[in-house]
Amino acid sequence: MALKTYTVISCTTRDVTSRERAQFWGEHVTSYQSQMGYGYPRTDDFRAGTIRQRTATYQLVQWWSDTIKYTRTTSQVRHSPDEDYRLLLPVAGELLLRQNGQELRLVPDAGCLLTFGAPFEVLQAASTRAFIMSIPAQEVNGRLNRSSPLTLGLDLRSGLGRVVGDMLTGLHEERDALAGGQFDAVSERLVELLCMLAAGDDRPTPPGHLTEVETVVRRYAREHAADPHLTGATMARALGWSLRQVQLALQQAGTTPRALIREERLRLVRDRLRAPAYRYMTITELAYASGFSSSSALSTAFRQRFGVCPREMRHAGFPSAGDTQRS
Repeated sequence: MALKTYTVISCTTRDVTSRERAQFWGEHVTSYQSQMGYGYPRTDDFRAGTIRQRTATYQLVQWWSDTIKYTRTTSQVRHSPDEDYRLLLPVAGELLLRQNGQELRLVPDAGCLLTFGAPFEVLQAASTRAFIMSIPAQEVNGRLNRSSPLTLGLDLRSGLGRVVGDMLTGLHEERDALAGGQFDAVSERLVELLCMLAAGDDRPTPPGHLTEVETVVRRYAREHAADPHLTGATMARALGWSLRQVQLALQQAGTTPRALIREERLRLVRDRLRAPAYRYMTITELAYASGFSSSSALSTAFRQRFGVCPREMRHAGFPSAGDTQRS
């Protein structure tokens, strides 16, 4: 079953000894983002912390730290695929982002939408505090009618940009008063407005019933991906539309019900392979629990999609005891 709960977790490097803090920080950030490299001017007493809000769909993290450089290389992009976008917004201090030949200097009220699907560098100055929000790729690509990497600076000082910034701050400040459905509802509206801002228009997608159908069908497929009986027909029936409507809506977005369901199941498996809670499930158990008919069907589709088999990705995320001792 996909994660449906809403969690709020705080963590700081004060939880470990000073000499362990740099390694702890790298492992901590990788565990809830993706594989990256970490460059520390000094590693003897690195100070940092996070406040993380999360559901199965969205994640919002406010973090602070000493000076550090984050990098994501071509090799890491290939071996640890992650197509989702991140909204970056400093609250205090400064971030310098380099991606796709662009360089953006981010300060409070100047945000950025970037993809983990392409290499990047982020240089963070000391005493910087910032937000990073994880947004499913299809929520951006579908609304902006694009599937290519996007690195975009966003002015959040006034107008629609200020509304987006205020909503992000509100989500963080009210973190302990929100339920999971409320967090997702606000996040979804925030992403819609974010895409409007990125498009430079009040309407990021052409008006029409099919666009609405696509959005709802994508959300339903994500939430029910683990159901082995999920099909285009069952989705249409559950949502009160005809199968033809669902097919036309997804065709407009360049996909099909079968391809969408397969993609969501593969994303579910990928996330579970990285999650400590699923570390001791066998690949066969994981396949059945994620909607696949067999482990071989999962392995074939997974390798075609991500370039590695499930066991290889699990090993990359969880080194063996011998590997840990040698490092």
